Amino acid sequence: MTNNAQTHTDRTYAPESPARMQWHQLAPEVYKAMVALEIASRKGLDPVLLELVKIRASQLNHCAFCLDMHTKDAIAAGETVERIVQLGAWEESRHFYTEKELAALEFTEAVTLLTEGFVPDEVYARAAKHFEEAELAQLMAAIVTINAWNRFAVTTRAVPGHYTPGMFKH
Repeated sequence: MTNNAQTHTDRTYAPESPARMQWHQLAPEVYKAMVALEIASRKGLDPVLLELVKIRASQLNHCAFCLDMHTKDAIAAGETVERIVQLGAWEESRHFYTEKELAALEFTEAVTLLTEGFVPDEVYARAAKHFEEAELAQLMAAIVTINAWNRFAVTTRAVPGHYTPGMFKH
């Protein structure tokens, strides 16, 4: 009996089609400004928490390119695969995360899903309980920044599967 199916270990991840455009080449000043925003928004935030936030926002925005990037960066920063896998159901998997991480994830969802209503006062209050005001401002900036990156990647259909951690030094 012959099995023609490929296993996950020998798959090649060739994109079915290339990205719609290389926006960073066509709008280089915007790209440079985004990179500067990225660098500024990271200041003072725990790198692992930052990657959890980026992964969660990218899940909500269905951004495969950013999911590829930030799951790899999270693992490189010491995050566990188990916690990354549980992010999609963090509310049912609360025991995997600290109270501070839970507050950040809840805040991420509220800021990302603005079309479902404003950021509720109780969500903001929980985040403010775990983050000093300047750190909360940085967290908000990081959430806004990943949402912007997600929108560029989703709109241009950036192709996931080829990112190597550390490829983009910010």
